[in-house]
Amino acid sequence: MKSIAVVAAFFTVGSNAIEVTPDNFDSLTKGKTVFLKFYAPWCGHCKKLAPDWEKLEKEFESSDIGFVGSVDCTAGGKPICESNGVQGYPTLKWGDASALEDYQGGRSLKDLTNFSKENLKPICSVSNIDLCDDDKKAQIAKYQAMAKDDLKTAIEEKEKEIEDAEKYFKTEVEKLQKSYEGLMETKESTIAEVKNSGLSLMKSVKKAGASEGSDEL
Repeated sequence: MKSIAVVAAFFTVGSNAIEVTPDNFDSLTKGKTVFLKFYAPWCGHCKKLAPDWEKLEKEFESSDIGFVGSVDCTAGGKPICESNGVQGYPTLKWGDASALEDYQGGRSLKDLTNFSKENLKPICSVSNIDLCDDDKKAQIAKYQAMAKDDLKTAIEEKEKEIEDAEKYFKTEVEKLQKSYEGLMETKESTIAEVKNSGLSLMKSVKKAGASEGSDEL
């Protein structure tokens, strides 16, 4: 029984979490600016974040303008994770429910609370078009006028640009890593050659000479 309890505790990320699935996504997020945690029950960092995240969820539970929730990427919430390109856990995203952005801030309760209070409020979106400036309204109108296939293609092109930028970054970082490793090997090899070329003996002779000189005095 004890072993079963341990296993259950290991996989429990937060029994009081507000779980978001495709079935309740629209009803929970409609008309609100959202802050979502995408997680996996076995993830250590997820379990560490869970208590503070549940406190944040509780604080916004009755909010009319902001929503904080959790999405289990290994269970019912998996389709939401896939549609938002979640690749690691925990991933935090916020904004309009139909166009979530990555959260880049700190993850202490204080950081999360301050961010939520400052940002979980009505923002310009298709559902809150009255909050948009003229440029954004024009953009929305342009996209609404596009054929579905054309809009789908335009989205895919933009996502491809982001994917290419990420690939380029990864490739260049790998090049830098290889360059760093090569420079480190060259440095260590040069130092070893210098030491083996007689430097240690030179220092020994110098030290011995200094000792002899002090003895003469």
